[in-house]
Amino acid sequence: QVQLVESGGGLVQPGGSLRLSCAASGRIFIINTMGWYRQAPGMQRELVAFITKGGTSNYADSVKGRFTISRDNAKKTVYLQMNSLKPEDTAVYYCNSDIRVSAIGSYSDYWGQGTQVTVSS
Repeated sequence: QVQLVESGGGLVQPGGSLRLSCAASGRIFIINTMGWYRQAPGMQRELVAFITKGGTSNYADSVKGRFTISRDNAKKTVYLQMNSLKPEDTAVYYCNSDIRVSAIGSYSDYWGQGTQVTVSS
């Protein structure tokens, strides 16, 4: 089975920084796109950023210039560096990845369990 395990969430003051990590493990043949989503209370889950296997990244307008996504393919890990955090960034952050578990077959979507990020003074 494939597992995505997030870490790095917590409480931070406005203007502060946090770095989230998400490590994939288990039966993995190849990982395609990796990304981060977030869901605030009463809101729909939204895309924050994603990065392709080749390193091309894309960001939601609300986080451009403040967040940076990166990945280490050897470690099967994706990171989200979050700077200049605002109260409106408060949410549960979820890791997402497209993974193939064998040389044949298609990619499947996997999710982590989520990590809470709270931005408050």
